[in-house]
Amino acid sequence: MKKIAIFDIDFTITKKETLMEFFKYYIKKDKKSIKFLPRAIYCGIMYLLRFYDEKMVKEKFLKFIDGIGEEDLEKIVDSFYKERLNNLLYSDAIDMMKKLKAEGCDIYLISASPEFYINKFYNIKEVDRVIGTRFKFSDGRFVRQMDGFNCKGEEKVRRLKEVLEKENIDVDFKQSYMFSDSLSDKPLLDLVGKPYLINYKKNHDIDILRWK
Repeated sequence: MKKIAIFDIDFTITKKETLMEFFKYYIKKDKKSIKFLPRAIYCGIMYLLRFYDEKMVKEKFLKFIDGIGEEDLEKIVDSFYKERLNNLLYSDAIDMMKKLKAEGCDIYLISASPEFYINKFYNIKEVDRVIGTRFKFSDGRFVRQMDGFNCKGEEKVRRLKEVLEKENIDVDFKQSYMFSDSLSDKPLLDLVGKPYLINYKKNHDIDILRWK
């Protein structure tokens, strides 16, 4: 049976929220996109007031790349990873991946962030699988419409099990790990025998690790 080590992404292996970092990077590369800043602020307010759920927020927020060609998106995402995203990683997170990989674990990154840019984490040689929120493409162009559900909470467990079943992978969950900064990942934290909270600010029964 396989042992796996599951890592959330935002604020777990990265120091910042990656979708907002992508937006800021995109504006830096295309100054005209600053016109979408009021929309981003509005979406955040509507989410805080609970008028929008996370699915609606993401679909509306991503207006700034609506209709972009798949090849053009790939180019901006590639430079985003090299120039920004790669520099946001906690060194302790990478060290943990290396340690657990050497101990025989497969490394899974599972996040609510969009797959179209978190797939770049395959550049980390220890990473075996990246699972995130999927978005649609039509006629080779990005459509700001989710393909399925927001990959959060129970959906993370469902997506993980979908991959394991499809690839006929038998996992020993009692000997597996999960790392997250948030109790929104409790379904995955409860799934494994070795759960850890990262930089969590309150006391908790789950062991807390401080990563830098």
